[in-house]
Amino acid sequence: MALEDTVRAEIVSLWDAPSSLTPLKQNIVLRRGDTLSDVLERAGLPSNVVNNVVQAVHSIYNPKKLHAGQEVEIAYDAIRTVDDVAPAHLAFEAAPGHMVTVQRQADGNYEAKEIIATTRNEAAHADGVITSSLFEAMESQRLPADVLAGFVKMFSYDVDFQRDLQKGDRFEVMYDREVTSDGKSIRNGTIRYASLVLSGNPINLYAFQTPEGVEYYNEKGEGVRKALLRTPVNGPTITSSFGMRKHPILGYSIMHRGVDFGVPSGTPIMAAGDGVIEKRELSSTYGNYVRIRHSSGYATAYAHMSRFGAGIAAGKRVRQGEIIGYVGMTGRATGPHLHFEMLRDAQQVNPINVKFPAAMKLEGAMLTQFRNARDKLVREYASLGAPQVAQTPDDVKTAGGN
Repeated sequence: MALEDTVRAEIVSLWDAPSSLTPLKQNIVLRRGDTLSDVLERAGLPSNVVNNVVQAVHSIYNPKKLHAGQEVEIAYDAIRTVDDVAPAHLAFEAAPGHMVTVQRQADGNYEAKEIIATTRNEAAHADGVITSSLFEAMESQRLPADVLAGFVKMFSYDVDFQRDLQKGDRFEVMYDREVTSDGKSIRNGTIRYASLVLSGNPINLYAFQTPEGVEYYNEKGEGVRKALLRTPVNGPTITSSFGMRKHPILGYSIMHRGVDFGVPSGTPIMAAGDGVIEKRELSSTYGNYVRIRHSSGYATAYAHMSRFGAGIAAGKRVRQGEIIGYVGMTGRATGPHLHFEMLRDAQQVNPINVKFPAAMKLEGAMLTQFRNARDKLVREYASLGAPQVAQTPDDVKTAGGN
């Protein structure tokens, strides 16, 4: 029996049943590559109804934005004829807190409406103990993926996530989020406070509004952002360090003049710092390769990329954090990874060991403003009832000192 006939049969059966006034509902999940039309056709709706519904949705929302995994609810009134299978109501969640509904009118046409939930802003927090990895510890606390990525980026200037983290270390984070009146999260905002306790030593970072935007500073008002990132990809595992090693393809020992970060193919690669692209090329050894010239005699290089970022070309100026390519295994590689090099005066150096000064250090009136803002964040975090594992009694008293 065709799906359309099945739906009609269910509707007729529903009409004949004692509970015939109860609408029939079905939820159709979008598959990969599905359009809204595909979903409605799979539900057994005739083409004229499909076109009518899609046109109604188009008037307020672009259905091309729908993606695999989303659900479309279709509801039918109890009807008297087998031929009339037009639904009375359709609905889907376009985004958290944003519903699109389509209602059948008396003339048989459909009208679409948007329902935007009432929301409020609130501070959210998470903290936990690291037993295996920072990522597992954060995921166990249901920390959203975008907040996790932001946390890692904040500390990536100073922390080697492969070697510095130990079992028993802890983390804390407080961030803004927008939620509906019933507590459903809509979107996450700025991380306002974050801390890592490494071997008993806390590293506390605070958001502070500057004329250039929100920046992060340590207890002393020193900017967390450095001239160069040590890890230009999120969530990496170091698969090969800087130094002598037995080459996995050549089979003999050779100097490895960079660091290999094992991450899934397609992971975005960020420019480690502001600079100008010196090279963008395909080589037999490095595969898709980019080298960026920075200030003070530094350069960084990125190899084995699956593809280059949009608009990446020699001579282009890039900003720190800009996507320059994506992880792959082009060239001489046995698996997907990023080979990352840092050069100082044209000589490769170990990026893990290079020490960079803070990009900005607050002074004078700005430092005073920061201290007040920092102390306010400490009090706000405490008011959330979270254990302040990263705070020590002398933290606030000594912050911003010598």
